Amino acid sequence: MNEARPVRRPGGATLAPTSERRGLPALLVILGAAFVSGLILLLTLSEPIVAGGFAAMVVGGSALIWFARRLFPPVELDESIIMDWAVTRAAAEAAGLAIAVTDRTGRIVCASDQYGEWFAAYPTPVEINVTPSDRERLAEAGRTAWRDGHAQLSNIESADLHLDVDVLRTGRGDDFLLWRFLTVRQANIFEDYLRMTEGEAGVQLARAGIMCAMIGGEGRLRAANPAFLLRATGRSDSNITGRDLASYMRVDNKGRIFFASEENQATPVRLFQIPLRPDDPQSLLLLVMVDDPVASVDGLTSLAYVETLLSLLPFGLGMADRDGRFLFYNKAFGRAAGVTEGRPSYPGDLVVPEDQAAVADAVRRYAIGPQMSGDMQVRLRVQPDEPVSLGLAGVRGLGEAAVLLSLKDNSEESRLKRQLAQQTKMQAVGQLAGGVAHDFNNILTAIIGHCDLMLMRHTPGDTDYHDLQQVKANSNRAAALTRQLLAFSRQQTLRPQVLQLPDVVSEVSSLLKRLLGENISLDVTHGRNLGAVRADPGQLEQVIVNLVVNARDAMPQGGTVSIRTFALRAAQVREMKNDFMPIGDYTGLSVTDTGIGIAPDVIGKIFEPFYTTKEVGKGTGLGLSTVYGIVKQSGGFILADSELGVGTTFTIYLPVHAVETDEQERKPSKKRGTTETWGTGTILLVEDEDMVRSVAERALSRQGYKVITASDGEQGLARLAAADKIDLLISDVVMPGMDGPAMVRAARIGHPSIPVLFMSGYAEEQLRKSIDIDNVAFLPKPFSVTQLAEAARDVLGAAREAAAAAAAEPVRLISDDE
Repeated sequence: MNEARPVRRPGGATLAPTSERRGLPALLVILGAAFVSGLILLLTLSEPIVAGGFAAMVVGGSALIWFARRLFPPVELDESIIMDWAVTRAAAEAAGLAIAVTDRTGRIVCASDQYGEWFAAYPTPVEINVTPSDRERLAEAGRTAWRDGHAQLSNIESADLHLDVDVLRTGRGDDFLLWRFLTVRQANIFEDYLRMTEGEAGVQLARAGIMCAMIGGEGRLRAANPAFLLRATGRSDSNITGRDLASYMRVDNKGRIFFASEENQATPVRLFQIPLRPDDPQSLLLLVMVDDPVASVDGLTSLAYVETLLSLLPFGLGMADRDGRFLFYNKAFGRAAGVTEGRPSYPGDLVVPEDQAAVADAVRRYAIGPQMSGDMQVRLRVQPDEPVSLGLAGVRGLGEAAVLLSLKDNSEESRLKRQLAQQTKMQAVGQLAGGVAHDFNNILTAIIGHCDLMLMRHTPGDTDYHDLQQVKANSNRAAALTRQLLAFSRQQTLRPQVLQLPDVVSEVSSLLKRLLGENISLDVTHGRNLGAVRADPGQLEQVIVNLVVNARDAMPQGGTVSIRTFALRAAQVREMKNDFMPIGDYTGLSVTDTGIGIAPDVIGKIFEPFYTTKEVGKGTGLGLSTVYGIVKQSGGFILADSELGVGTTFTIYLPVHAVETDEQERKPSKKRGTTETWGTGTILLVEDEDMVRSVAERALSRQGYKVITASDGEQGLARLAAADKIDLLISDVVMPGMDGPAMVRAARIGHPSIPVLFMSGYAEEQLRKSIDIDNVAFLPKPFSVTQLAEAARDVLGAAREAAAAAAAEPVRLISDDE
């Protein structure tokens, strides 16, 4: 039996069930009602039996009702569980749901705030703002839920909302429908369009060459992807928000659309308009633009026509699409890129890995940007040490082709650049070497002079004699080293003579055989009709020896060294087509070996001083640089040609010397037969280096001369003016203040016949060209005491002989008849 439960009031008081509290008053009411009703009938009908029976019936019926209520008491619900729609709404809001509860009449009895935000004015679920077809689907879902207890709908569109709806019959008496709007997604088309222009999707479209822009109903730009920005403004990072689209586009008289920033030869674009809301004329528009392909030419597509044209050109040209893939390249491009087999897919496949990213980015930039051109320096895989120029140009209207590539075969240009750089470097190193050698010559002159003076005071049996000889010997070796440096810098002193190359080769043949040894044979061949050359025979012998020694070292297992002399006529020089040899007749000398050869990356450095590929201690690195300097100073040229495993050939070209008539008749002066170095006279010695001046003064004084010294040109002129007589003037060339030549010119104003002996560490020929003074002798540094004494003796002797000859010349008298 169900009993009514006590009800707890707020504050803790508990009340009895309602049936117990109402039982006694109800009984009194029933009995009173029966009495009153019986009395009324008795007074009205005057029938006591009828009135009593009616009263009894009322009492009996009331008793039955009271007993039934006692037997089946009504269930009293707790006030706390009575339906409260505010609690339902609060629960829905806490869950973030959009729900509505309707009764059987379709009236909303409860709805969440979210429901009201999505559907203004809280319409019933079947009356929300949807299409007529979706409204019918909602009504059918309500009927299905009343019948089956549950219904579901998906993809209901209301304004900017995409909805999934779940309908559930509920309530104690199944008197309500619960409408739940589940899996709600806001369909913001504006954001979708924005991603297609400014987001990652816009970047991907730009890489494919598709230009996108979004404009408002007033025609102003809201957003654009990089491809549109690059074509419209020339920069992919430009800010054009709020600008008028018409300022970036133009239309020609044929109705074609172009970018305003591009020239008349630009490619038209095809434009597609996609409105945000088709039914709204002022809605946002998404503009999609692609290049409009050009019509065919004589039955060929434009791309095929261009490919046919490019294949006939001698220039290296190719084409790539917007993704950077090769579409075509001609044979000249393949040769320049070093493509021997296969076909590269991308231009980046031709360059070194470090340049691939830059090439790919450049191709993509020219493909999607305005029609512009440029070039960049890249390093090819086949020749990573030589950068080449890769030209790029954006093209439009050729279908898939978006970039035109050009590659120049600049191997000849690179070779000339290397030669120029090598020549410049050799010249710079030569100037440095010449300056060092000049300063070093002064030091060696003092060392060698002091050794000679000390050796004069010691006999071969003395204990110090051997040590002094070693010092002098090593000083002479150092002097030879400075001569090699001067030879490389073309500043050494040469004694040129007119000679024949076969004669020079014959002079050193016996020495060469001893140098080569038994396992290397020497083959000498001379040509016919060889022209004479003007060179220093001693230096030419040094050139031949150095080249042969170099060839010997390249053949450790033995082989053959071939020396050949030959004539090279002007016509043959013209056929050689080189830029460094003037047209004329030459006499050539070649030295060939069958050795290991010289690597291509080394052959450009072989003439550099101190560069050697030999082991440590087996070469100074000055052999070939000395050869280079001597040949250049002699007015000739030297070339090296080598092949690994085959051998090397050094070829020297010396210009043929045209012998003049007076030169043929000129007889060489006879050398003084005596070796006596004693002399008399007064010598003025002008030298700025104290140690050289001291040695020279002591050496000349020991030979019997009276020596007057001066440290510069001004002091030398003062000494000359103060002296009674100066028989010989010995001077350095380069001095601070007044140099030697300026001093001599001033001295000869008052002493026109004074003999002059210049001493310097620079080359005699170079000095004679710069000095331009007659009747002067030259003594190169470093020199020994004996060499200085001999030079002074020879100059004084020649001056005295000339004076005696002038005095002995008869004077012819003029007669009166004449």
